Amino acid sequence: MNGTQRSNIRPGLNVDIVLKQDQRSGNLTRGVVEKILTNSPTHPHGIKVRLESGDVGRVKVIL
Repeated sequence: MNGTQRSNIRPGLNVDIVLKQDQRSGNLTRGVVEKILTNSPTHPHGIKVRLESGDVGRVKVIL
C-alpha cells in the first residue's frame, strides 16, 4: 500500500516516512503512527503523520 490515501493509515501502524530535511536525499525513517496530521482524504506526496518518536513526515510505505 502507498501512503497517499488517508483511509489506509491509522494510529498504531508501522510506516516509513520521509522527513522534511530528507526530501532531497529520499532517506526514510521507520516508526509507528501516533497521529495523522493531514485532513484531506488524499495527498499526492503522502499523508503527513507524527510518529511515536515525535518525528513528522509524509508516509511513503505502509508496512
